[in-house]
Amino acid sequence: MATAKKSAASKPAAKKPAAKKAAPAKKAAPAKKAAPAKKAAAKPVAKKAAPAKKAAPAKKAAAKPVAKKAAAKPKTPRKPNAAFMKPLTPSAILAAVVGATPLPRTEVTKKVWEYIKKNKLQDEANKRNINADDKLKAVFGGKKQVSMFEMTKLISDHLK
Repeated sequence: MATAKKSAASKPAAKKPAAKKAAPAKKAAPAKKAAPAKKAAAKPVAKKAAPAKKAAPAKKAAAKPVAKKAAAKPKTPRKPNAAFMKPLTPSAILAAVVGATPLPRTEVTKKVWEYIKKNKLQDEANKRNINADDKLKAVFGGKKQVSMFEMTKLISDHLK
């Protein structure tokens, strides 16, 4: 008889922590789905405590998709930044590569890349590096090789 009381006492104790874990769920539907798992976990709890711990992460995983659905925002069309679209006049050195007409920064970068690809100035071993010819060497401040990230910085010095 003493063992029957212990097992009966252990079942409500197992249900109480599980009920606390289910309480943070805002919707009733996930709690109802988790209810059969509690009963299945209650039997192994009397024998071993490990299966009850395995059931808890499944509840957390079920709660995450609900949060993702609620966090979805409607998409709005992206507006371009006006600072990028403002036409800038290239210096005489840069004008030898992209032309003398005022262009936005984005167009200047595109034209420099066209020049690089046309003259095959991209390094074969490391494609992030650009090997400068005579015209680009003047733009790059005398450097023979420049990374593509450093290139945009050096080009911005030649725009007004």
